[in-house]
Amino acid sequence: MKIENRDEVTNISQGVLIDGKVTSSGSIRIDGKVNGDVLATGTIIVGESGEITGEVSADIINMGGKVQGTLRAKDKITLENKSNLKGDLITKVLVVEAGAIFDGKSTMSGGANVGTTGTTKSEYKATTTPANEPK
Repeated sequence: MKIENRDEVTNISQGVLIDGKVTSSGSIRIDGKVNGDVLATGTIIVGESGEITGEVSADIINMGGKVQGTLRAKDKITLENKSNLKGDLITKVLVVEAGAIFDGKSTMSGGANVGTTGTTKSEYKATTTPANEPK
């Protein structure tokens, strides 16, 4: 699937299963399942019901669902409170909300070539709990 208009958003609805690579020159919202890589030049949004098994690459990635694979964002990755990432991530800016599950390695870089030079690496398995819940 290839979209030519950068202003358009491709929606993969809940109940849709795609086996194969998804590519867009715009943005993509995924509420269904993708078994394969997802590449976009804009933003990729993985909704709460969205699931991806494969590499995810975009300028910005907002994740609320499940991903098993590597996330690569040129600018920013946000792991929302119900997200579950089993894999590595590479980005300049990382936001992890309370409740997000991240099992992998993060690489952060201030340069445009994310993950190539001047990187800082950390490995951890984290499950966050909101501050108002008992520990």
